[in-house]
Amino acid sequence: QVQLAESGGGLVQTGGSLRLSCGATSGSFNSYAIGWFRQAPGKEREFVAAINWSSRDMPYADSVRGRFTISRDNAKNMVYLQMNSLKPEDTGVYYCNAGYQLSDNYYTYDFWGQGTAITVSS
Repeated sequence: QVQLAESGGGLVQTGGSLRLSCGATSGSFNSYAIGWFRQAPGKEREFVAAINWSSRDMPYADSVRGRFTISRDNAKNMVYLQMNSLKPEDTGVYYCNAGYQLSDNYYTYDFWGQGTAITVSS
């Protein structure tokens, strides 16, 4: 069992940057794949990026590839999402989650954080 907590959300202007963090508040997620998903108001939750336990595999959604970078520091039990060149369509609540399988499908993940909100103003 692992509990996750996200941080780093906030308000930013178009073109700005933010770095989200996801930490384990209990347990260790070093052996898990970690995924970031987001949900905009009135829309379905969608995949953003994921990283496997060794940082070898890091798939991205087409909408963020080249702008966002996912990374992890297993020694610190942390995963990060560096977001650059932010757009208004990046607005939403961002969730990190842990699972045994690297996937872009949130149903395959087992543990979820509470989310952190991002608003990108135009």
